[in-house]
Amino acid sequence: MTLNRRQFLKSSSLLSAGLFMPEKWATAKQPYKIAVVDLMILKRQKLGAFQLTKEIGADGLEIDMGGLGQRETFDNQLANPEIRQQFLDKAKELNLEICSLAMTGFYAQSFATRPTYQRMIQDCFDTMNAMHVNVAFLPLGVQGDLVKNPELRPAIVERLKVVGKMAKKAGVIVGIETALDAKGEVALLEEIGSKNIQSYFNFSNPLKAGRDLHDELRILGKKRICQIHCTDEDGVWLQNNPRIDLKKVKQTLDNMNWKGWLVIERSRDASDPRNVKKNFGANTAYLKSIFQAS
Repeated sequence: MTLNRRQFLKSSSLLSAGLFMPEKWATAKQPYKIAVVDLMILKRQKLGAFQLTKEIGADGLEIDMGGLGQRETFDNQLANPEIRQQFLDKAKELNLEICSLAMTGFYAQSFATRPTYQRMIQDCFDTMNAMHVNVAFLPLGVQGDLVKNPELRPAIVERLKVVGKMAKKAGVIVGIETALDAKGEVALLEEIGSKNIQSYFNFSNPLKAGRDLHDELRILGKKRICQIHCTDEDGVWLQNNPRIDLKKVKQTLDNMNWKGWLVIERSRDASDPRNVKKNFGANTAYLKSIFQAS
């Protein structure tokens, strides 16, 4: 019975994922959708994140897998079928989508050295299949920074090859975030050699490093970017940020024929950083005025 259920969930996920291309998840009428991150709106794995997302005005939500610390796997409340169903029911009630599941525990923990990484990844994939979510976010984080710690590359590549095979079997995509520039990330993805491992692009990374955001997008290309954290460092809202021209970004993405989810992570006003509705509502409204203008 357990095997049959898993097979059914996997088949459903494969059907909803189409050919694993982000444009399959956005309609021809609306190629861009806007989401927020439950962790960043201070509702990590909380049912109330959906109502808050609705009030913010976003189309969907990226849900975190829970804390990691020194546990063998994530503190994932969604492993409980009853809680998981509550999340699915609330999303349906409010007409919101779950765009991705995030393994943000790896921002601080080492993907290269944690001995139970396969269990962590599998727990994420099982939750994704049960919730019909197609994309997982995997940041390599501080301890997996391949610019500062190039000696970790063989271990990370080997592990991501394993994750790629697991992702293919589960019928999902894993979007990684690295500290590499676009050319370096392309080389990394080619070395991993899995269509199920792609780039989860974050605008903040090239902006902080002084690289050209538009060149980075074009170098990675349409087929390598599964989702985008449409964000910068905290300080000002996206509409007040002098180093990012989102109208130009839209033109670049349009020219690439990229379609999919733009997920707001940060870009909070420094004068009132914990005012979730104000900060994320302003950023969501601004993104919609550009990316969803009729």
